[in-house]
Amino acid sequence: MSLSIIIPCRDEEENISSTIYKLKKKLSKKIKNYEIIIVNDFSEDNTLKICKQFSSKKIIIKNNFKKGLGGAINLGIKSSKKKYVTIMMADLSDSFSDLIKYYKTIDHEDLDAVMGSRFLKKSKISDYPTKKLILNRIFNYFVKIFFFSDYNDFTNAFKIYKRDCLTEIRPLISENFNIFLEIPLKIITRKKNYRIIPINWKNRKKGNTKFKIKELGSKYLFTFIYCWIEKILIK
Repeated sequence: MSLSIIIPCRDEEENISSTIYKLKKKLSKKIKNYEIIIVNDFSEDNTLKICKQFSSKKIIIKNNFKKGLGGAINLGIKSSKKKYVTIMMADLSDSFSDLIKYYKTIDHEDLDAVMGSRFLKKSKISDYPTKKLILNRIFNYFVKIFFFSDYNDFTNAFKIYKRDCLTEIRPLISENFNIFLEIPLKIITRKKNYRIIPINWKNRKKGNTKFKIKELGSKYLFTFIYCWIEKILIK
């Protein structure tokens, strides 16, 4: 059992120290064989300087060479060395307790992926912006119908995968947040073995969100069409 945690970050000087500290504390009690891969995505604040203070054998700092969240995720996957890979955001929105639940579930059930949903009966979300929530539910419902899926939170970033599974579904071509749509759609269309579980989410308290709805609409549409064509071709 081993785990790589990829944390992409851009201008997260207000959050990254707490994220690393709390993650290390949780992992030290539950998971011994792990690595944290922090990918600095062209930050213009003190994010990189802060990250370097934590550098060790278990905490690897990488500088993204292709600007954008997609490039950061791809670099993190390529750099990972453990059996399982998860992606967590640097803003403390994801639950560290859910990470442990992910890890136990994927290992005990020998799955290719565990995909969390923030919108199941046992899920808990806090301070989700209303406009973003409405658009999220409409888009995810639309994707669910077209891909005949039982999943309802494709755009959620926080999931866990077998590293071999991620290698098989590459290349990942998305350049921004739409990479979090591309990965689960490829897992579903390629009939990988996955499970859906409820997870918790809370909105960031510090710093500014990098998710810009107006800027990302066309990117999500491109990813949807790309994965839909792939689905047809695989059949």
